[in-house]
Amino acid sequence: MKHKHLHSLLTTATARQEYSRQQKAKRLQCGYIYLIFSVMAGTVLAAPAVDAIVPAPEIVPQTTQTAPDLVPAKEAAQIVAQAIPMKTSDARAFLAVRDAARSGNVERLTQAVAALPKDDLLRPWADYWLLQKQLLMDDERGVADFLQANQGSYLANKLRGEWLMFLGKQADWSRYRAEYSLLSQPDTAHICYTGQANNTPNVVRPFWLTDTDLPAACLPLVNQLISLGELSTDDVWQRIRRLLSAGKVGAGKTAAAYLPTDESFTRGSVEAVAADPARYLNRLLTATPNPPEGLTRRERELTLFALHSLGKKNVLAAASYLHRVADTLPKADAQYAWGKLARLAAGQHLPEALAWYDLAKDAPLDEDQMAWHVRAALRATDWRRVDQVISNMPSAWAQRPEWIYWQARALQVLGKPEPANALFSRLAGQTNFYGQLAAEALNWSIRLPLQAAPPTSAENVVVEAKPELQRALALFQHGMRVEGVREWNWGLSGMSDRLLLAAAYLAHRQGVWDRAIYSADRTQETHNFSLRYLAPYFDQISLETTRQNIDVAWVYGLMRQESRFVTQANSVVGAQGLMQVMPATAQWVAKKINLTTFHPHQIREINTNVLLGVNYLRLVNESLDNSPVLASAAYNAGPGRARRWRGTQPMEGAIYAETIPFSETRDYVKKVMSNTMYYHLLFNHTPQSLKARIGIVLPQGDSVTSAAKNLP
Repeated sequence: MKHKHLHSLLTTATARQEYSRQQKAKRLQCGYIYLIFSVMAGTVLAAPAVDAIVPAPEIVPQTTQTAPDLVPAKEAAQIVAQAIPMKTSDARAFLAVRDAARSGNVERLTQAVAALPKDDLLRPWADYWLLQKQLLMDDERGVADFLQANQGSYLANKLRGEWLMFLGKQADWSRYRAEYSLLSQPDTAHICYTGQANNTPNVVRPFWLTDTDLPAACLPLVNQLISLGELSTDDVWQRIRRLLSAGKVGAGKTAAAYLPTDESFTRGSVEAVAADPARYLNRLLTATPNPPEGLTRRERELTLFALHSLGKKNVLAAASYLHRVADTLPKADAQYAWGKLARLAAGQHLPEALAWYDLAKDAPLDEDQMAWHVRAALRATDWRRVDQVISNMPSAWAQRPEWIYWQARALQVLGKPEPANALFSRLAGQTNFYGQLAAEALNWSIRLPLQAAPPTSAENVVVEAKPELQRALALFQHGMRVEGVREWNWGLSGMSDRLLLAAAYLAHRQGVWDRAIYSADRTQETHNFSLRYLAPYFDQISLETTRQNIDVAWVYGLMRQESRFVTQANSVVGAQGLMQVMPATAQWVAKKINLTTFHPHQIREINTNVLLGVNYLRLVNESLDNSPVLASAAYNAGPGRARRWRGTQPMEGAIYAETIPFSETRDYVKKVMSNTMYYHLLFNHTPQSLKARIGIVLPQGDSVTSAAKNLP
């Protein structure tokens, strides 16, 4: 595909001149910094990919922050002068180790590790893989030496966690206690082994009172609490209820083993209810007559399970049954059931949801249920209820940006501008979807923070000397992205804003766009939004967006969320490339645009992926009233769902976004729209209204065009 020069794509002569000036300046600046550092540090890093970044236009005021001194000038000069070249890795020898580790053949792995130089940059990974395999064979030799030699590293923490599991199974509590204090981010099993080591069985209680699956390490503690009478029969039933509600039938039956024999489930009863909840409810309604004392606890829990299970399939049918069986249930149980059905109805945008929330009355609602109570009220534009429900949330939930914003909106509509503006002000400085909307509500323009000065030579040296970052870059070169990302993220721990930006520059020079974004995203006070919102491959992408009359800022906002510009990105469902195009969608679009030369293997090629992705986005957008909110939702969850999620009346785009039933898509749409605003600023130098961009979502139409129906 032939591409015009980037300048021909800019809309005005002034913009073209400004872009040209800034691009030349940035190239000179980045190239000069990198040249100096490379000479000083003797690095083996690849040349910087300065052409791949769109320079960040300065937003008023057009000034750059002065870099604070990381270290005194004299010490900084010494750091630069004493910079040690990066280690290198023998690619062939290391890949032989990796392949041997993946094969599971310990003898082959041992030989491959022995052949790898001891000073190889990636030698810790080789040693880790071998020690990990040996631990599985109850051989802990060498583990302590590895932890000592690699203390503080990602791999040391990972191996320590695995060694602690070994020590826990051995009941070696003295060594367990000593090593546990050095473990970062213990999981549930580690915490439970600690409870065993310290004879503190109550550490398992927080896990018991959830629907979390309990590892084997926790079971002795549960048994201990049961024997001490500190977990009651009601506690057991509460866990069973939570597990069954979550659809975890097997775990629910396991928990039921802690019940007295005469209270536990009969064989096959839970499975029968799960398979056909309506049949169970019909039998309950036709049974003669209920005992005077009412249903047993087992019958009540099965009834609640049946109602919720049926509700997941047909919530209106479940509500009909609940109306008929409510009198056989304790008041608290009936209200609990209404709370469950209300949540299901709200997620389906049914008008009955609010009435059912009213029937739930005093039932304790979890965070998800309360969130959907607010969302149901938003769909109904019941602003008084929006305010009331958020006001009744626990403080930790109510402080989430979405609820601060929607409560402010509710107060605004209810004629209470002062408390509304106070809430808007709490959000307005945040760089997220609701922070942007809140700023607009206060008539503030969305602006970029001052651009931080580039890293100093000393800052660059400090960052490039980090072993974790060095190993991460080498792992990326070997196509080991998962391992590289973990090393990189671990290496950022405890970094100041200035060092985080230096890490972002390092990743950018290496073309590791996702880590550049991730590193720049973590700064708290000192920022570089041209790194947070990178725009690689601008020539290719802007050419195609111009051809399809699609906003380039929107496409970049979408790609940033889809792939973080990792060209080889591959989702769990098979979406591929920059724009995460599904193979079936690629075939459909190729046929639609008469791309007769398309072959499935081309889907990850940048030009082809962008061609197909942008064309698909255009087709989706055209079929959905040219609404970027609807089209973004459709890109993630499918056009059919995006259409069904519309209301019967015109709706604010923000309300549509907030009430998307899928949490992944809901989060996705908000982030895409927020990203788009910043890309618009970077590309056009002027702010834009987010509220205007997301607009109004029109109600569901009576008909859908054949073209829209055929969209994959």
